[in-house]
Amino acid sequence: MLASQLPALIVLLVLGAVAKVLTVRSGGEMGSLARLGPAALMPARIEVPMLVVCAIGELVIATGLLVSTSPVFRWAAVAFFAMCTYVLLEVRRRRPDAGCGCFGEVSGAPVGLRSVARTMVLTGMAVLSLWAEEPGWLAFAQPSWFVAAGVVVLLVLSPELEELADRLRYRAPCEQRRGPAVEVTLARLRSSGPWRQHRDQLTAAEPYDSWRELCWRFFAFERRDGADVVFAVYLSGRRPAVRVAVVNAEDSGAMPVYTPVSA
Repeated sequence: MLASQLPALIVLLVLGAVAKVLTVRSGGEMGSLARLGPAALMPARIEVPMLVVCAIGELVIATGLLVSTSPVFRWAAVAFFAMCTYVLLEVRRRRPDAGCGCFGEVSGAPVGLRSVARTMVLTGMAVLSLWAEEPGWLAFAQPSWFVAAGVVVLLVLSPELEELADRLRYRAPCEQRRGPAVEVTLARLRSSGPWRQHRDQLTAAEPYDSWRELCWRFFAFERRDGADVVFAVYLSGRRPAVRVAVVNAEDSGAMPVYTPVSA
């Protein structure tokens, strides 16, 4: 039973590594890598090396889990997924516009609770695998219902499936697709937690300004104390992320602080 955790870990590590390499090779628009996972927290000059090193590490760990029972690879998997959980929490706090980058550019949506929960589940699965006496290839050869259960849980916690469905449907990335009507996006905002948190402080229910940047639609409202409240609604997904920033008039030249609340 303990070894049944290994196939899911190995497959996700390999998929993550391949996706990162393909993302680096495809290039993309200026600054696109800076919106993916750990690269979002690093200087621009080491964005590509960071993704490449991460991909190599994933392949090495996956290979070790597949052919060996060495505790070195088992503990490396635990450390890797635990570190991923920490990095995603930091990205969510410091760069709420950035995606997790777990599977390259496919993971470009803002980091949400599902992505964090997935890395926590993977960390737990890696911990359970520490006591497995079989290598990963044997778990592939003798699958059990535990493998299927783990796969189902990980699929439920993978927002990338929605992004892939959108790409297959529209054949274009979110930045290039026509977004929902402004009224639809505004309705999504008004059903979110950040809106309920701030609506009683606003001078009007309608925004005084609205604009789009890439995959985000922004709505600006005036607060009773003279500050501006700016909401950002992600334009992809059935339950889009919603961020909010409060900008005081005297701090108009400063970078606003985002409250990372999802809806």
